Amino acid sequence: MDFKNLFREYVIPWFFLSLGAVLAAFSLEEFLVPATILDGGVTGISMILHQLTAKSLSLFILVLNVPFLLVGFQQFGKWFVVRAAYAMALFSAMLEVFRPMEHVTEDPLLAVVFGGLLLGTGVGLVLRSGGCLDGTETVALLISKKFGISLGQIVLFMNVIIYGCAGLLFGWDRALYSLLTYFISSKVIDMVEEGLEQGKAAMIITDCAGEIADAIYTRLGRTCTLLHGEGLISGHKVVLYCVVTRMEIPEIRKILKEQDISSFMTVTDLSEIYGNHIKQFKEENDS
Repeated sequence: MDFKNLFREYVIPWFFLSLGAVLAAFSLEEFLVPATILDGGVTGISMILHQLTAKSLSLFILVLNVPFLLVGFQQFGKWFVVRAAYAMALFSAMLEVFRPMEHVTEDPLLAVVFGGLLLGTGVGLVLRSGGCLDGTETVALLISKKFGISLGQIVLFMNVIIYGCAGLLFGWDRALYSLLTYFISSKVIDMVEEGLEQGKAAMIITDCAGEIADAIYTRLGRTCTLLHGEGLISGHKVVLYCVVTRMEIPEIRKILKEQDISSFMTVTDLSEIYGNHIKQFKEENDS
């Protein structure tokens, strides 16, 4: 692998993974925490525990995310867990770095707008680089696969429960501010990461169709449709068509490198998906 490809495939993703974690930590400590405005998921639960106990927010985030990382390892493999663990560790460390600094603002409206923008940008960069900052995303994805429910709906349902607890503990104005922050950050994530729940259509032209399709099914639980094509110069080719999520694209790239480095893949966005395109991998193996 030449230096240019090495830089593009390894240095740039890890740089944006790091930048996203730093931006998200800055958003929390300098905007959201001072105004008692919560994020969702594990981070939101950690913020509630931090407010109630005055214990370290970063420690709560690290400890509560460990079980979700174990789930992620079983579903997405070791490289996803490595990226996620690195992003979470850096996120927690930067929370400690920013904690002693003077807060940018404690005005709730400013905290909602600018905190939501920075948080969405940070989380979007991390997701786009193949990692995650909140372990509930992995559980939400598993629930989505099993029951065919929209990933966004699952995350929203989890967060509504968290914001409801925040309303009971800190006042309903804090809960409403937190919910507004969630909507702002979600829209920014959509723009940065190209959609957390948006499906991706991968088309792979290869001479090792069987091996690649088997590997995708074994690791991700996705089945591929085999199409037969004819290259003007290369002759007969097999084209694999597979619908996946953004988080699974890095694993497919890894499979292609292992099975057939000459493979050619294109990835396109899907605006709508009808029917159950997600296979019940575990159930099929158990049957």
